[in-house]
Amino acid sequence: MFQVTVLYNHPEDPVEFDEHYDGVHTPLAATIPGLQRYTVSRPGPGPDGTKPPYHLVAVMEYESEAAYGAGMSAPEGRATRADLANFATAGVTVMAGPAGSVV
Repeated sequence: MFQVTVLYNHPEDPVEFDEHYDGVHTPLAATIPGLQRYTVSRPGPGPDGTKPPYHLVAVMEYESEAAYGAGMSAPEGRATRADLANFATAGVTVMAGPAGSVV
């Protein structure tokens, strides 16, 4: 299993960000060939009420690194990456690698 975690910084306008993410970006990402699982979370405040470090965290899973590369090279993957400029203006961090096991 190969996992890609996308960390979205806090946007200037969270409502606008969420509307675009849910209405445009998520449907685009869901079409990426080879994508096996796609989860999204919106972290809440910490136990002491502090703002979380990220507005949104997306996790995408593929069978392998090769499947990820092929999916992101496909037109659907390129369209999904290109869409980031339309809403992720506060910055985004992408981390990718083999998924570990939980024991």
